Amino acid sequence: MLVALASDHAGFELKQALALYLKELGHEVLDLGTNSTAPVDYPDFAEAIGLAIRERRAERGILICGSGVGASVAANKIPGIRAGLTHDTYSAHQGVEHDDMNVIVLGARVIGSEMARELVRTFLSAEFTGEERHQRRLSKVNELETRYRNE
Repeated sequence: MLVALASDHAGFELKQALALYLKELGHEVLDLGTNSTAPVDYPDFAEAIGLAIRERRAERGILICGSGVGASVAANKIPGIRAGLTHDTYSAHQGVEHDDMNVIVLGARVIGSEMARELVRTFLSAEFTGEERHQRRLSKVNELETRYRNE
């Protein structure tokens, strides 16, 4: 799978470690930065991930900031992006299976590298079930996005 990967400065070290892990798992990595621990703004990297998904340059995305909260908020402003802040394995697979989550957001200052690896592996191995109830709910989410897009 081609996976987009990005972080702000707080997530840089975890991003670097996850890039190597993704390659070990056999995935291709589209590294969208940042490239150091120099301070940067997380919305820029949330946008980069979102555009990579929207433009089909990547199938899924992994986005990292200090807490994960800001990056999650920013990524979800992009139409078609369903980003979930995830710190447990249940949410990592359920977010994909039920909500068709296409970006996992991690808080580098909240979880350790081993948990991050497990969350990424779980997220990437999960598939949207396509069950009617999940399709119906996803359609309602898309309707909300469309309804408020131009206001």
